[in-house]
Amino acid sequence: MSNKFSVNTTQFIQVARNVAYTVTELLNAQAIVINQNNIIVASNELDRVGKILDRNAQPNNYISVPLYCKTEVGEVIVGQSISGEIVSPRLAKALVELVINQATVLNHQSNQQTLKNQFIYDLLHGQIVDETEILRQAKLLGLNLMPPRAVILINVSDCALRSTGGDRTANELHQHRLAQLAISSVVSFFHLPDDTICANLGDGEVAVLKASDTKNLGSWADNSKSTESINAVWANLTALKRAGDSLLLRLRNDTGTGVSIGIGRYHPGILGLARSYQDARMALSLGHHFNGNNQVYCLDRLGIAAFIGIADEQTKVELAKHLLTPLDSEPELLITIETFFEKNCSFSATAKQLSIHRNTLNYRLDKLTSLTGLDPRCFDHAVQIRLALLLRKLQGYEATNSKQSLLNKSFF
Repeated sequence: MSNKFSVNTTQFIQVARNVAYTVTELLNAQAIVINQNNIIVASNELDRVGKILDRNAQPNNYISVPLYCKTEVGEVIVGQSISGEIVSPRLAKALVELVINQATVLNHQSNQQTLKNQFIYDLLHGQIVDETEILRQAKLLGLNLMPPRAVILINVSDCALRSTGGDRTANELHQHRLAQLAISSVVSFFHLPDDTICANLGDGEVAVLKASDTKNLGSWADNSKSTESINAVWANLTALKRAGDSLLLRLRNDTGTGVSIGIGRYHPGILGLARSYQDARMALSLGHHFNGNNQVYCLDRLGIAAFIGIADEQTKVELAKHLLTPLDSEPELLITIETFFEKNCSFSATAKQLSIHRNTLNYRLDKLTSLTGLDPRCFDHAVQIRLALLLRKLQGYEATNSKQSLLNKSFF
């Protein structure tokens, strides 16, 4: 009960502050709000807040309008015009009532959004693991989590920090403003509210739960390909990255500042959203550390940094498989690249070992580049391919040993 009372009191004070500020601006008159104990809870003169109102000191022609919010009751008191301008008391009272109604509605909407933000924060951080409970809460909040979704993570914290010069309070306010601008921009960009769920996670992070099937990715999806990978976790990732690139341009324009975006892979199930968020956050963190702000980052765009910076071994193995998947139906190219590395990337030694002409070797390397997007003649790309090959072989080796161990146990 005490917690409910505290929440209602907080909401009452928020509404009171909005009303006092708005009425003061519109009527150019002193406006205060008192609670049921005659204590001033809102005023543009901060030194009066918390004091008991002396009604005898009020002018005879002050206006009084009741204020109701949840279980709290108060009163809005408007004094004389600061500029001496005469305003009809009846008109002034009607204006105050209108401001109260608007502030109450906005506060209700704000509270609903706060609940949504907290729910999505808990979901993405793995603090709710019961799918039945997740669906129950989502339904109460009007959120549809049934379509397959991936997380797009937008970060505006660095922009806010630079704009406020490090002042903590100003930074938090600026972060909140930029986050709200980003959410409005995202909803407008994707057009369909049901298709896109946005949440302000705090600290300058905005999470976008984007429906990630081909139909909902629209013009960004390449319909000429059934999937970009046989692994469903990586399916439609190219379309998500294209959408992210376009979204970044919109965000720059709408917010008037640079932002960073992290793209997470789709992971099956509602609980997979937490994994998608971790993907996006890891990509954003590593990408920002190595390449700075104002870019779109994804695990498969990080290059060597992904294999070095990602702590989760399974994610590394999945990334290796994803990079090499286009070569699964090209055994000749696999033999060629493995030989190329065995011969220390020597063209002449590789061509001799494979009994092919150097031009043929170049043709095969060009084909590998077109399939994977990685050119083994480029040092960074060569390291990525080499690490991917080693990780895939290592997983195969561990799987064989694990199977043999089980057979030995069952034999004895």
